Amino acid sequence: MLRVISYNLRKHKASGELVDLATDFGIDALCLQECDTSDLPETLGPLHLADSTKGNRLGLAIYYRMDRFTAFETNTFALKKSLHDRVLAPAHERLIGTRVVDNETDHELVIASFHAAPLTASNSLRRKQIKAAHAELLGMGSGLMTLMVGDFNYPFFTKSLTEHMKNAGYELSLSDRRTYTRYKVFKGHFDFATSLGLDIENVETLPRGASDHLPILVSAEYGQDSTPIQGTPDA
Repeated sequence: MLRVISYNLRKHKASGELVDLATDFGIDALCLQECDTSDLPETLGPLHLADSTKGNRLGLAIYYRMDRFTAFETNTFALKKSLHDRVLAPAHERLIGTRVVDNETDHELVIASFHAAPLTASNSLRRKQIKAAHAELLGMGSGLMTLMVGDFNYPFFTKSLTEHMKNAGYELSLSDRRTYTRYKVFKGHFDFATSLGLDIENVETLPRGASDHLPILVSAEYGQDSTPIQGTPDA
């Protein structure tokens, strides 16, 4: 079982909760959005910082459990910009991905943290960002299992998005409860996961903290068609 938490920190306001999240839920990775990357520690309990974005006012980061995974590569990516991005410049890089090998099973996969354009942008733009994000992650290793979690800013027409993802070969997984309820109009499932080659067992919405988003906990298993790597991947 692979357990990953995704959390939008609301401009780093929820950073004081990270140690508890890292230690209380038995997770293997922690994916963050809207964090102050200059204020992130190298370790959070059993988790180690793979890397974070460098050019963002609102950054992304990935932590992983070193006793389970060996990390071989972490990349950050800029995606198509919305008008909001061009005017306020909150996020140059909207995707970070880490390629790891499971030390227990020798399976290789990519774990990614994603932050789509805000609601001022169109769903069409966000779909383009999701498609581009998947392409960038596939570039880290063709055919690798992929788990991309984060703030998709896509509370409306998720059934349509599910069909788009299915047609592209990905599974879209929503959590059991709403993850954003700050405003009466803009509430719903903002934070979820897309996956390739994994069987998503559950996506649980965790209790509210200092953020306007609620964390989600994704539990997944390696798909039946997924096989361990042959040899050691290049560093």
